[in-house]
Amino acid sequence: MTRFTFEARSRVLNGPGRLAELGDAARALHPKRALLVTDPPLVDLGHAQAALRSLAQAGIAAELYAGHHANPDSSHAEALRATAAPLQPDLLIGLGGGSAMDMAKAANLLLTNGGRMRDYKGYGRAPNPLLPLILIPSTTGTGSEAQSYCVVADAETHAKMACGAPGLAARTVILDPEIALTQPRSVRAASGFDALAHAVETWVTTKRNDFSSMLAREAWRLLSGNFERALAHPEEVDTIADMQWGAFLAGWAIEHSMLGAAHACANPLSQRYGTVHAHALAAVLPHVVRFNATLLADRYHDLDPDLDRRLLDFITAAGLPSSLRDLQVPQTDLPLLASLAATQWTGHHNPRPFDAEAALEIYQCAF
Repeated sequence: MTRFTFEARSRVLNGPGRLAELGDAARALHPKRALLVTDPPLVDLGHAQAALRSLAQAGIAAELYAGHHANPDSSHAEALRATAAPLQPDLLIGLGGGSAMDMAKAANLLLTNGGRMRDYKGYGRAPNPLLPLILIPSTTGTGSEAQSYCVVADAETHAKMACGAPGLAARTVILDPEIALTQPRSVRAASGFDALAHAVETWVTTKRNDFSSMLAREAWRLLSGNFERALAHPEEVDTIADMQWGAFLAGWAIEHSMLGAAHACANPLSQRYGTVHAHALAAVLPHVVRFNATLLADRYHDLDPDLDRRLLDFITAAGLPSSLRDLQVPQTDLPLLASLAATQWTGHHNPRPFDAEAALEIYQCAF
């Protein structure tokens, strides 16, 4: 048995209609003023207003911040801090996809500890206590609600920064599939594949342990068993509920085992071309599985007997790009991308040694 530390830091409210309980969950944290960070589509769909009504019914004053965070960077975090600081919130709520939840976390770091986002790159660099946080995902992918990290791009270099702190984990997570039902199909496809990638990568990292493996296996079972059905039958609340729970478990697995080469190869594509994260993962993940299978064929087989082919079937069903050529990546850029991938922190946890040469091999296969 491997040595590991397990710590459950979040209370999870899971099931249809649980958004209505936001006010009660917030009141238990004794706030004077809450700040709700969300995305414009969540306002248009009425979910933000429902959240504000629940808070008001609980007697909690709340302000709404609905910025545009499709690919959040440090400048967006600074803008949010500038807006939030005069309000002096003592509770932060993130409602939306991974970007909105990461913005709520980033605001937490900046409001309580000052400085700039790059000051928090890594883990444990926020010495002052953080504000209590409630996270409510609207998609079925990132798993940010289960993690004590936020991922924010540097506005100057466009490199993604993972910024973590023990107090950055949510006090309460609300998983309401009725919110996730309203995802557009393109978002459902991308977020679902993102979650599948998390399950696959956490299953094999060098930091994996008995607990993370339990989470990754169950996440894969739920996600792989429901992904195609969630695309074909978008009205089924039970299907999207299973996807949402699977995404949470995969995100929790990341907290305990980190990620690997697929994310190391995907991040430079987003940094250099603005590629949607899940699209980048779709282009590289099957090839990372084949790359790692030289060492871990039996372990991948335990997850799925034909894992790389299963992933390709999912990519086809979702209409996601299956190659770097589909992403319009110039072949001449592959060596540069490989050098960038080799610097990504997730690559250090890949089960097969990962460097620029390995990254180039993966990119060439993915092209």
